[in-house]
Amino acid sequence: MTKPLEGIKIIDFTHVQAGPACTQLLAWFGADVIKVERPGAGDVTRSQLRHVEGADALYFTMLNSNKRSLTLDTKTQEGKDVLTKLIKESDVMVENFGPGALDRMGFSWDNIQKINPGMILASVKGFSDGHHYEDLKVYENVAQCAGGAASTTGFWDGPPTVSAAALGDSNTGMHLAIGILTALHHKNKTGKGQKVAVSMQDSVLNLCRVKLRDQQRLDAIGYLEEYPQYPHGSFSDVVPRGGNAGGGGQPGWVLKCKGWETDPNAYIYFTIQGHAWAPICKALGKEEWIEDAAYNTPRARQDKIFDIFKTIEDWLADKTKFEAVDILRKFDIPCSPVLSMKEIAEDKSLRESGTVVEVDHPQIGKYLTVGSPIKFSNYKPEIVASPLLGQHTNEVLAGLGYSQEDITKLHDLKAV
Repeated sequence: MTKPLEGIKIIDFTHVQAGPACTQLLAWFGADVIKVERPGAGDVTRSQLRHVEGADALYFTMLNSNKRSLTLDTKTQEGKDVLTKLIKESDVMVENFGPGALDRMGFSWDNIQKINPGMILASVKGFSDGHHYEDLKVYENVAQCAGGAASTTGFWDGPPTVSAAALGDSNTGMHLAIGILTALHHKNKTGKGQKVAVSMQDSVLNLCRVKLRDQQRLDAIGYLEEYPQYPHGSFSDVVPRGGNAGGGGQPGWVLKCKGWETDPNAYIYFTIQGHAWAPICKALGKEEWIEDAAYNTPRARQDKIFDIFKTIEDWLADKTKFEAVDILRKFDIPCSPVLSMKEIAEDKSLRESGTVVEVDHPQIGKYLTVGSPIKFSNYKPEIVASPLLGQHTNEVLAGLGYSQEDITKLHDLKAV
């Protein structure tokens, strides 16, 4: 089976998470992703949070599968010559260097265009060009704070809270992958390359658009009726933290199930949608609420919402989260067990769908990683182990036309 991105060659100059998440996705779909790394060191995540001494860390292996590794010292003239040849033969370069790093290396955008007019240069940034913080170094939690996520996450009587989901890193990588594919489509039409850039702040904000929606509603009317603070609490002039309330106007909450006293994840998320009110009442044995004017509209229920949740928790008290969901799904009620990472790792359905994949690595043995979240009817990505440092250096050099004698000289000069 032909891979969708077969024939696309990508120079991967990224490190840590945002960029590697982007290029890994493209590698899964068939692109030849050549990860360029410093000789003797490589991506910093190769050694971060190791659980097997001397081996690549899971932090690296889970973000760099299906790639090839080329070690290259671009500070040497010989290394620059190799990179020049690679640029000539590639379609995309992805980087997350600090501002001006490529220019100092001798590969400014103007120079890259001279080498290969069809090149797409894709960049991960902390803030967009021209932003007053554009020189600020950005990591995951910095991006969540800058993008508005942290200020609206958590409970109203506590501090801003960051999410465990990589809203700043992997999310930015996914946005950049979309940008790269769009630029490739444009190149197919025009033959011209272009620069593509995605900032971490912008990517977080893109996932927080409902909160920007709420800010405008709050500015207009002074309250947000679907938030837990309404109608008994007060609102300031900024969108508050809403606890576990739903962001789409459907009241929801995390509720205790049987065993919550000893299991920190013995909970379900329960959503009270308007059209599901009658089934909810039937499932709970509270049919009298269906026609009761004090309960039968979302606005009528809002001032009693925590009393309703308490009634649901009473119903859940003798049921595990899985037993509860199995009952509620028959009534078409939106809900989910709160799944731990251990439960996800052992989930048979996720294994069968390829969402969780077991990979064999030469240093650490078998490990679990995420597979493609995107499913195709005619293509199933095969996830293979991440490369060892420099594993494909000779192979890549030979593909660029270097003889064995030339390759040996490059090694002797410490250029690769």
